[in-house]
Amino acid sequence: MTRRVWFVTGAGRGLGRAITRAALARGDRVAAAARDPRVLDDLVAEHGDAVAPLRLDVTDADQAAAAVGAATDRFGRLDVVVNNAGYGLFGYVEEITPAQLRDQLEVNLLGVLHVTQAALPVLRAQASGHVVQVSSSSGVAAWPGLGGYSASKWALEGLSESLAQEVEGFGVHVTLVEPGPVDTAWRDESAVRATPLPAYDALRAAAWHPPGSSTPEEVARVVLAVVDADEPPLRILVGDLAADAVLPLTEERLAGWRRWEGLGRSGD
Repeated sequence: MTRRVWFVTGAGRGLGRAITRAALARGDRVAAAARDPRVLDDLVAEHGDAVAPLRLDVTDADQAAAAVGAATDRFGRLDVVVNNAGYGLFGYVEEITPAQLRDQLEVNLLGVLHVTQAALPVLRAQASGHVVQVSSSSGVAAWPGLGGYSASKWALEGLSESLAQEVEGFGVHVTLVEPGPVDTAWRDESAVRATPLPAYDALRAAAWHPPGSSTPEEVARVVLAVVDADEPPLRILVGDLAADAVLPLTEERLAGWRRWEGLGRSGD
């Protein structure tokens, strides 16, 4: 198997770190980007020149361009770009502030745009490459209390579906990875929570918290398998919870469209 060069955002912890470790373990090289690259010191000590620690705040387009440039200078090419950096925003729609939603979109959507736009000239020039967008099952379905987060991931889905069609002719693949709950800091210390309104206390108390979750290592194995595939998918649900939740909801969505298709087509 050809040694690949990866560019992974949010590589300091959680899923990004698991993907970085998995790629390095099989002999690939990784440009590992994090807001504080010192958190990658142990990976550098373990893997040496195979890992390039880079400083990157994805909300800064200039930093994104500089990081991609540094990765390309170091390794000579890019084969896989993983847009993983992001966080969760928790709160009912009436509770979240416009500033909280803007910040969510700034990281989860515009951060992806910055890195993708920086990497595409390299991938196009190579006539090869794979952009892996870490979306979520909340990017194709939505639940109470995650409206802001879902908005960012639904937007990422639309952006990436267009992107896939735009770059196919250049030999570049795009895949949206859609995990269910993953055992990371996404729900805990890295999360932002809106100030609760008493009106939603009953709904909050009745909220369903799914049992179990995928590990970052399990998701990383799926990412590596997708990248290795001769014909990678545009979308892949990861984890039983994602498939069990999203597939029935998608069938209900199709049924609803079909039920009202006649009225919609008639214009009456």
